[in-house]
Amino acid sequence: MRMNSATNQCRIQSTFSKLAETKTPAFVAYVTAGDPTIDKCLGIIRGIADVGADVIELGVPFSDPLADGAVNQLAAERALKAGATLPKVLDLIREFRKTHETPIVLFTYLNPLYAYGFEKFVVDAEGAGADGVLLLDLPPDEAAQNAEFSTKYDLKNITLIAPTSPDDRIESLAKQAEGFIYALSRSGITGAQAAPSQSIGDTVAKIKKHTDVPVCVGFGITTPDQAAMVASVSDGVIVGSAIVNQIAENALEADLSHRIAAFVKPLIDATHG
Repeated sequence: MRMNSATNQCRIQSTFSKLAETKTPAFVAYVTAGDPTIDKCLGIIRGIADVGADVIELGVPFSDPLADGAVNQLAAERALKAGATLPKVLDLIREFRKTHETPIVLFTYLNPLYAYGFEKFVVDAEGAGADGVLLLDLPPDEAAQNAEFSTKYDLKNITLIAPTSPDDRIESLAKQAEGFIYALSRSGITGAQAAPSQSIGDTVAKIKKHTDVPVCVGFGITTPDQAAMVASVSDGVIVGSAIVNQIAENALEADLSHRIAAFVKPLIDATHG
């Protein structure tokens, strides 16, 4: 169990500040909330936190996840069939907060939030113990127009930056970033079978010219060697589909959470160096 004195207002900043003191890149783990069930998912994220994950991203299950590849689409389908809903995802975070202070970022599409109530979601997610949100289908320019993301709330609006973004777009996105930046190692949907681009260091350098916000890199990272390579040129490594695939393959095993923790640990160790 990893506990610290940080509150939900500063968990992301506190985590990255502590890592920066020793120049240690962060390991960010993604799982679909409620996959394969809410209870099993709680065990999984607790186990991932216990073996050293610095941030956990929880995907909110949605019936039409267009930005996701087959691995994450199937995870969302499993979670929805098992009864996962946005209120239950928030309850999952509340349970996690009883034992752990690892920062949590919610990945979601707009549809579930508007069905729930957009501003109500921001308030309730923050109250449950979430630290940030990444809205996959809300253009950053429109996000800036939403009062729900005003400074009166502490839920950080995480920014995605693609390697194909023009320089002026990278500058604009970097300057408005909060918490940390999710830099895509390559273009495409999640879970596609392609390794991280060897030019990711150039993309990270472009971003860091315009911000002090940590830059973490995801997409296509599946092995410790790949994690170490990405960690050498960024502030953090994000692994998602590889973990979700392990959950799918071991969903019926009694020791599911231990198997996932065992898979993630070498990736964390490679990232931390």
